[in-house]
Amino acid sequence: MLERMAQTKIPSIQLGTILVLIMCMLFCCRTTQQAETANMVGDDKGWTFGVSDWPDGKSFKTGDILVFMYDRTKHDVVVVRDDQHGYDSCTVPEVVAGWYQTGYDEIKLEQGITFFISSYPQNCASGMKLAINITA
Repeated sequence: MLERMAQTKIPSIQLGTILVLIMCMLFCCRTTQQAETANMVGDDKGWTFGVSDWPDGKSFKTGDILVFMYDRTKHDVVVVRDDQHGYDSCTVPEVVAGWYQTGYDEIKLEQGITFFISSYPQNCASGMKLAINITA
């Protein structure tokens, strides 16, 4: 009878051990993944005039998120990838990677240089634009 009881407990012990190993593996995989970072553009001022130097000294990685907060009745955010001319001249190109107008926009970053401008030329000319280099 003891032999029979031992046989019925062995599978439950093995199952418990397997579950513990699976949970450990999931935890290890989760902690080794790179966590994304959310960055409030312009810090406490938000997306406003004069934020073009806000990225100085910061590093951004693929998957990080930029949060743009602004008055949607006066501003917007246009994502311009690979268009240095559009960024420099504050001109919205025919094709944009994104156009946001909600007042609270979360934009996930992709690798490479990405430009963000206001579509209002006077706002963009007043420094409402960013150039960010996103690394892998």
